[in-house]
Amino acid sequence: QVQLVESGGGLVQAGGSLRLSCAASGSTFSNYVMAMGWFRQAPGKEREIVARINWSGGNTYYADSVKGRFTISRDNDKNTVYLQMSSLKPEDTAVYFCNAVVKYSGSVGSYWGQGTQVTVSS
Repeated sequence: QVQLVESGGGLVQAGGSLRLSCAASGSTFSNYVMAMGWFRQAPGKEREIVARINWSGGNTYYADSVKGRFTISRDNDKNTVYLQMSSLKPEDTAVYFCNAVVKYSGSVGSYWGQGTQVTVSS
């Protein structure tokens, strides 16, 4: 199965920046990954999508709340997706989860990383 490992979370003051990384295991990962993205979940709130990038074409999607501040990118050769976060706000505080949408044996599945904490102080 797909293993996703996030890193780069931490504590930062408002206005600061962080870069999250998510590395996927598997030598054949690039053969079946469709897209990767980032979700976040704040205390007491539901998990929400932050950004997503198609693996082959590189088309991106951003939540309105992060447009202009966050940038998602990927390195196909390294099976890694990044989330560059700038101009961070306290409302960005959440556990950030990496997600991969894969197509295996003709079916589509979704996999999740363990999450990394991002805390933005005011």
